[in-house]
Amino acid sequence: FQRTEAPRPPGGKDLHAYPWDKSSLKSMPVDLRQFEKLDAYALKVNVTNSVEELVKALLKQARTDLEKVRAIWMWICHHIEYDVVGYRDKSQLSSKPIDVLQTGKSICEGYAELFEHMCSIAGIQCMKLSGYSKGYGYKIGQTFTGDSDHAWNAVYLEGRWHLLDSTWGSGSVDDSLTKFTFRYNEFYFLTHPALFINNHFPDNSNWQLLKPTLTLKDFEKNMLHKSNFYMLGLLSAQPETAVIQTVNGKASVSVDCRAATLFMFKLKGTDEHGLMTLKKHGMKLDIYPQKTGSHKLQIFAKPSKASEAVYKCVLEYVVECKSVDKAMRFPKELHQPVGPSWFTERQGFLRPSHPDPIIHTNDGRCAVTFTLGKDISVLASLHCDNSGLMEDVSRRHIMQIHRGNQIELKIHLPHAGNFVLKIYAKKKSDPGNYDYIFNYLISCLNIEAKWPAFPQSYTKWAEDYEILEPLSGLLPANRNVQFKLKMHGIAKVLVQAENTYPLTQSRGYWEGTCNTSGCREVFVMVHENANHSFYSHVLKYEVEAQ
Repeated sequence: FQRTEAPRPPGGKDLHAYPWDKSSLKSMPVDLRQFEKLDAYALKVNVTNSVEELVKALLKQARTDLEKVRAIWMWICHHIEYDVVGYRDKSQLSSKPIDVLQTGKSICEGYAELFEHMCSIAGIQCMKLSGYSKGYGYKIGQTFTGDSDHAWNAVYLEGRWHLLDSTWGSGSVDDSLTKFTFRYNEFYFLTHPALFINNHFPDNSNWQLLKPTLTLKDFEKNMLHKSNFYMLGLLSAQPETAVIQTVNGKASVSVDCRAATLFMFKLKGTDEHGLMTLKKHGMKLDIYPQKTGSHKLQIFAKPSKASEAVYKCVLEYVVECKSVDKAMRFPKELHQPVGPSWFTERQGFLRPSHPDPIIHTNDGRCAVTFTLGKDISVLASLHCDNSGLMEDVSRRHIMQIHRGNQIELKIHLPHAGNFVLKIYAKKKSDPGNYDYIFNYLISCLNIEAKWPAFPQSYTKWAEDYEILEPLSGLLPANRNVQFKLKMHGIAKVLVQAENTYPLTQSRGYWEGTCNTSGCREVFVMVHENANHSFYSHVLKYEVEAQ
């Protein structure tokens, strides 16, 4: 083992541009697959009587300086635990490398000293650095004063200085600082300096290894991205400051990422007061707190491929709300995310007529169309907080019209307000239940808007039949009513009121008139076959009371 010469201070060629160029999470090219054997070997080394012996054993499988540093890093991250008792009572605590090795525990100071000592035995230049960190006990937006609170290392590899933090690489402590859990974190090994500055602010700003360097004020104000943020392939978030003021009761957050990612959020522990939409490369979230004051906003993410994976917290903000926008109180039934996205496209809902999450209607009517993937059957329902509509009735405020592989959902709202349109689907070939796919928010402010339900349809009403008139399921009393229906493959159509009225067929439509006097219900019936005397009911209308 050669002893190292005095380390040179960081200079021009060590510096990385700030802000992050979104290229790599590391400060030098590292292929983790090439470390697999070395990592496995380092984890198994079991020497605790002397630091020299430990290093000697670790270096048996390491040739390059990078491999030596990796072996030392891996061993420390998996064998030294954070000393939660020592953190509280420093009198019993020693950061001397031999003590750390023999007790198998320490605080950041001891991790950094052991790392530096092991590197120097291995002939690698290494520095212990100290400064402020956004770690245990950090509060969003806080300021930093007094002595530094954390220690980490810089190592000299291939002619440049690089940063790492073996304390944070080894695991984490719980909120009450009573329990440490080993949870290896690759992020803190040779972290790109423009990302490391996110939660490490060195006493000596040269050790940021950045140009330009950041001030303490910048550090305090900047958003804390969890390591999960970068490990999940997320690139950036707006706003970049941790505290957000609402403007007219609204605050917005957006995240950019490389690959399709699923997101969720919690504002004060619930996801009721927001509107989140998934984008191809990220997500957008509008928050409308319904109380003034400070609210904690957490954003979670998981890769779209990993159906079983859990959502991990990637961002935390504080939203300061001065005024409440009561009009943006959303129905309880609204599910996040809202509106169509790459996710709904994967489920077979293509080319939506309404790409936005909110559909505004002035007269209480709207129509949403999609091109459907193969073999998909659709179910839709309408929900509103206090309308007292029964589910089967609310379903009749939506009419499905199929034309080839296109589906149109015609919606007539029963009254003004905010409604949730929920869309479910299943494979036609599956006997099972419908799965929830997504929802829209439909908003109608016009208090005059009031539409009756569509007529009730029966099982014999085929998917590609269509009602042109009357669309209202409630017919006027004592009136002649015009019928026009698009149906095929049947022999005869009758409208049954007080009397029976046949419809005549011309150019694919069945048309005719019926008189509603003297009855409360009107049925449309079909003969599927001219030789049958048997009629099937296909539609039912109500008639207004006289």
